[in-house]
Amino acid sequence: MTETLTAPAPHNTPDWDRVAAVVQQACEGLSGVSADAVLDEIRRTSYDGITADELELAQIMAARTKVEAEPNYSRVTARLLLDRLRREALSHLEGAPQDADQQQMRTRYASYFQDYVAHGVRLQQLDPELAAFDLARLGAALLPERDLAFDFLGLQTLYDRYLLHDDGTRYELPQAFFMRVAMGLALREDDREARAIEFYRLLSSFDFMCSTPTLFNAGTTRPQLSSCFLTTVDDDLHGIFHSISNNALLSKYAGGLGNDWTPVRGIGAHIKGTNGQSQGVVPFLKIANDTAVAVNQGGKRKGAVCAYLETWHVDIEEFLDLRKNTGDDRRRTHDMNTANWVPDEFMRRVEADEMWTLFSPDETPDLHDLYGAAFAERYRAYEAAAERGEIRIHKQVRAVDLWRRMLTMLFETGHPWITFKDPCNVRSPQQHAGVVHSSNLCTEITLNTSVDEVAVCNLGSINLAQHVTADGIDHQRLERTTRTAVRMLDNVIDINFYTVPEARRSNLRHRPVGLGLMGCADALFAQRIPMSSQEAVDFADRSMEEISYYAISASAELAAERGSYESFDGSLWSRGVLPIDSLRMLAETRNGDVELDFGTTLDWDAVRERARKGMRNSNVMAIAPTATIANICGVGQSIEPLYRNLYVKSNMSGDFTAVNPHLVADLKEAGLWDEAMISDLKFHDGSLAPIERIPARLKELYATAFEIEPRWLIEAAARRQKWIDQAQSLNLYVAAPSGRKLDALYRAAWRKGLKTTYYLRSTSATHVEKSTLRGTDGKLNAVPTEAAACSVDNPDECEACQ
Repeated sequence: MTETLTAPAPHNTPDWDRVAAVVQQACEGLSGVSADAVLDEIRRTSYDGITADELELAQIMAARTKVEAEPNYSRVTARLLLDRLRREALSHLEGAPQDADQQQMRTRYASYFQDYVAHGVRLQQLDPELAAFDLARLGAALLPERDLAFDFLGLQTLYDRYLLHDDGTRYELPQAFFMRVAMGLALREDDREARAIEFYRLLSSFDFMCSTPTLFNAGTTRPQLSSCFLTTVDDDLHGIFHSISNNALLSKYAGGLGNDWTPVRGIGAHIKGTNGQSQGVVPFLKIANDTAVAVNQGGKRKGAVCAYLETWHVDIEEFLDLRKNTGDDRRRTHDMNTANWVPDEFMRRVEADEMWTLFSPDETPDLHDLYGAAFAERYRAYEAAAERGEIRIHKQVRAVDLWRRMLTMLFETGHPWITFKDPCNVRSPQQHAGVVHSSNLCTEITLNTSVDEVAVCNLGSINLAQHVTADGIDHQRLERTTRTAVRMLDNVIDINFYTVPEARRSNLRHRPVGLGLMGCADALFAQRIPMSSQEAVDFADRSMEEISYYAISASAELAAERGSYESFDGSLWSRGVLPIDSLRMLAETRNGDVELDFGTTLDWDAVRERARKGMRNSNVMAIAPTATIANICGVGQSIEPLYRNLYVKSNMSGDFTAVNPHLVADLKEAGLWDEAMISDLKFHDGSLAPIERIPARLKELYATAFEIEPRWLIEAAARRQKWIDQAQSLNLYVAAPSGRKLDALYRAAWRKGLKTTYYLRSTSATHVEKSTLRGTDGKLNAVPTEAAACSVDNPDECEACQ
């Protein structure tokens, strides 16, 4: 159910002089905008007797109607929403003015901050320990001007879902929000004020952003800060329903879930306790699906879970059908994501057009824990046993036929995703301590799980757009950001509120974190590099190499300061084997039958020696989707290509006009940005290709997701993957899918060493509204809204990880 927002008590006497001043301030420093134009629109839509509350909304609506013609009006709209937010936040203060414009707030932010902390503690929402900080020092460190950095979608998202409120009235301003998160992550630091200021400056600059659970809950009385949880389901009723119960408890406080269901016996398997036959995995998946719907993360966002099944499981064919809209609805999971966990042996048989045998795991229990050559040898032994009649449940299928059906279902339903078991395990730094049995909800986490350990990952993302110039990477800034970010993520582990003991045990023992990135497309635009180019592939390689270099170094330095993680001895790290080295291990496992790049540009020997001495974290890097936090920062999400140059972006905060500001700036410089161009972009669904007057170089630079050959996305992902100890959420875009194209694409992903893939996206049946976007932009969520429905075709909808 969507929360009903209660606005402060209405004012009945509009102050038009104040309106003019606030609009003027909102337009300051922004090119291409006019305060007079906004004021004219406000006056046009106003009426005699309008209340101050209605006038505040009228200001916001007046500015947002102009976003499609000038992207900077999104900033204007955000600043006008900020004015309304300030009045809400100040309304709880007694004996002080209950509104302030941006200029007045510069002098009031510090005193407001102290009152804010006291109010939050009084409401039992903030951890009382926050009041023990030197609040005067922290308040003086706040940078009120950074409130002006938001665009409309970013601030509206923050307003709707992140800022603390008292019965619907927000009392947390953006800089207080960032400082609250920073304080929550600095609670156990020696000089916690200094660290809180360091963390605050990083967050409020948008150079780095923690994942959504951390932003929701840091500094609160329930600091569940972790993003992703991976579980293995045991093969008995107690184990199955214990896992479903854990799903509910983990989802309650905003965790995305990945469940490994492979151990559960298949349909027709013998049940010793009742001397009956199993109904297989599917009925239990239906229960897990409904649990995710019922426990919706406190109403902040939908509960979300992904079920994984290995390709040899006898229920795999039914598993492929789970998301179909036809058939027995009792054997469908319309709300749950699914993913194939594919061993290399299956892919080899697909390529050789050989037969593939399906088994029930109660008769072949060790297959689940084997990979590489050991799996292949044991699997063939089970096939021989089946031929001798020693295995009761088994079925033979042509490997190519099953592969084609997997790809067909992926195209038709968006599921199950294709993820690869062997590279996840062969390259795992923790292979001495267990087995990676699945990935997570968004396919970027590759951690060991068992009945006794729920894997946990703590995520955050570097905003790559903030770390490049036209000349390339800002190395010093990227190093500084990475080192601070790793420290923040490591702090999450000790501060975190664990809802199940298996998660606490696992996280404290292994201490994995997942540092990722976002704003990749924006970084390429800044350097004038088209995504469909070898330059983009090379940039993916260089930028991820630097992040990997700094992140591994930072974790090693933390180990020197705080000690290595408990299970460090025996890990690849302890043997001086880094992610770039484990790539060669994968090549050896596949007998060289791979297409991998082993090039490096940095001095890795020094890092090997530091890692060999100790690492604070078992895993350090993972690239998550970043859908929501990228919206907050105003950049493209994760490693995604540009979706459209002009479209309506839909998420739980409503509908928003999205215009590519980089393109608009270039078209203005070329004298091509006018009403006719806006109409052309709408007509062609944000594509530049059919518009003749646009120069070819801009068409290439701003090609949209479905105009880029997906092989370029695979190439860039492969270059990043060689540096990452976990995986990446890789969406693939195919404008006109065919069986031949999908087959070639996913075989290429496997041969180039990718660990996982995410959504396969094809062109949507819905398009940009052709008439006008004016007045349709956003369901202004300073008033109640309904959550937008999720669409597989819209990359901004999958928000569970970040």
